[in-house]
Parts: sequence; C-alpha cells; structure tokens
Amino acid sequence: MRGNVVIAGIGQTAFGKLPGRSTVSLNIEACRDALADAGIDKAMVDALGVKPPTSNPVFMYGQTLAEAMGMQPRVGGAWDQGGAANLSLIAFMAMAIEHGQCEIALVCYADNPRTGSRHAYEKAWGDDAAFGWFGVPAGYAMLARRHMEEFGTTSDQFGAIAVAIRKHGARNPNAQLRKPITLEQYRESPWVIDPLRRDDCCLVSDGAAAVVLMSAQRARSLGIDRAVPILGFGQGQTSWDVAQRTDLTRTCAEASGMTALKMAGLSPRDIDVAQIYDCFTITVLMTLEAYGFAPRGAGGPWSEGGRIEIEGELPVNTAGGLLSETGMPGLQLVLEGVRQMRGEADLQVQDAKTCIVSNQGGIMHTHSTLILGQRQ
Repeated sequence: MRGNVVIAGIGQTAFGKLPGRSTVSLNIEACRDALADAGIDKAMVDALGVKPPTSNPVFMYGQTLAEAMGMQPRVGGAWDQGGAANLSLIAFMAMAIEHGQCEIALVCYADNPRTGSRHAYEKAWGDDAAFGWFGVPAGYAMLARRHMEEFGTTSDQFGAIAVAIRKHGARNPNAQLRKPITLEQYRESPWVIDPLRRDDCCLVSDGAAAVVLMSAQRARSLGIDRAVPILGFGQGQTSWDVAQRTDLTRTCAEASGMTALKMAGLSPRDIDVAQIYDCFTITVLMTLEAYGFAPRGAGGPWSEGGRIEIEGELPVNTAGGLLSETGMPGLQLVLEGVRQMRGEADLQVQDAKTCIVSNQGGIMHTHSTLILGQRQ
C-alpha cells in the first residue's frame, strides 16, 4: 500500500476559545475547508470517519454529523481510541480505499472543552482517586516520575522539550498560544502535579480539523498536484491502566512506530521532521525513545541542546503541537505534517522529504503512527 493513498486536502477552524460553537458546526467548517483545499465537491465523498468529541460523547455521532453535512456515506461512523483515533481512522480509510470499499474519504475531529465541558479531563479515575490519583495529569506524572527514577531524567530535560515546541508555536500565526519560553521561565512555572509543571501540560482548546483521502491514481486523474502520499502506518495498544503495568517506561508506541516504519521501508534516521503527540512533555520523550530516535532511557539528554528545534537534527512539532498550537488532540499534527511535505509550512524544514506523526490516547494506552512523504 505504500504511497497508494494520499491526503489530498486539509482544513481547520481557528483554535482556542470559540464560544457558541457546537462540535458539529466546527466539524462542518473544517470539512468544508478540506474539500476546498482538495478542489473537490462534497458529492464525491463516499466515506466519513470521525473521532467523537471527548468532552461530550454522543451516541451515533458519525451519523449525526453525516446528516448535518447532507451525506449518506457508504463507509462511515465514529471511532474512539482517545487521542489515537485520528490516525487510526486515516489508516482504516486508507485500507478501505485500497480495497475498493470507498473512493474518497473525509476524516475529521472537533471538540469544544474550552467553552464547554472539561469533565473528561478533570474527572476522578476510579477508586484510586481517594489516594490522589485525580485527573489525567496524575497518570502522566506517575510515568514521568518513574522515568526520572529509573534513568535519571531531569526536570530541565522536560523543559527543553517545552521550550522547543513553544518556540515553534510562537512563529505560527494560527497558534492559540504564541508565547515562547526560556528554560528559566519553565523552571518558574507552577506545579500541576509533581514532577509536571504548567508548561509540561497541553492547552485546553476548542477547534476542528479534517483531511481528505483518496487513491494516488484518483488524485492524478483529478489534477490534484499537492497530494501527500501515505507511506506507512501502525498501531499499538495496551489494555492495562497505569497502576497495573509492569513497566511504566515502555509503551506500545514502539510496536506502532516500528510497524509504520517497516511499511514505509524507512528507519528512524530516514525521517526529516516529526509531529509527536505532546499532551505532556513526558509523552514526547517516551515516544522519541519508542520510535528509535533516542536510546531507551536516553530521551531526556537526547532532546537537549536544540536537537528537536527547527534548526536541529529532528525538528519536532513545527507548528507548536498541543503545547502551543492547540490542545485539540491529534489531527492538527497531521495537518502540519502535510504542510511540511508540501513545502508550505510557516516554519518549513528545508528539504524535508519524510514526516512521522504520532497520536496516543488515554494515559499511553493507545498509539497510532503515520508516515508521510513528499507531495506528488
């Protein structure tokens, strides 16, 4: 399947605080923009895949959205893997296109926790909440603390990741948060839950994003000259909650990344730019290790010294990621990957030919990986 399916169009809303907007209206706006970017009509689309909104899950959300868009897709529905669902939907739709189940697919996601409900992010997690395990950050703090104890990872190394991604986001005119930080400012940011500071944590954002998929052959026949090929994808999942895991510093991102790289026929050293899911800085660090960019346990020192900044060896989250562009999880990273492969990014990596994108859900429960190549 390598290169047989392409991302032919991308679209998004503004990111940040969007009062009065429903997730359906946000999805429609992003899909409309993605179709316009591809230069095709809605009537040509015969598949629609959507991640249900995290902040307010809705039964049969895929059908609700299709009805609002005036569509009756052959293939469609909602898929939930937390933040990993977006890349998984792209992979599923790519396989459906490859096997003739549909011809042109829309994949989209919208949420409005900034002006709506934040309950999904703030709720207690099981009986352990009575002992301090309260809210999403607690699980990631546990992972971060274990990494520090096992490998000597330091707070400043998490800070280097935050500094790099915030630097990139500050140069993105569409980012929700356009404020670079220094390592000294990172050290002064307040604790959320030790060892995670405010600047280790992603934003809470309203917004939506969408992509259009079709076969490379179909894109050529339609004269689409900015289509970006999908070179590889993969998934990995654990069924165990954090407290039940035997190893807190190893995740299924490893299986996901290796599957995608094998499909693409590439190794980590062949990747020019990375869009890594950064709900927390520890997620970036552990994913870089899992993908083979850094040795296991060495993601902290590997990320220092500007290595992941725009001028470095592996620029990461060149539009600002979840820490700066938008906390709306996952699909915005694909959009920036497409812009990089088109050569159209605001902060363009020179001569970039390959981009790896990661999504993950829960507390490192689910993981999906996507590898993109240069536009055709």
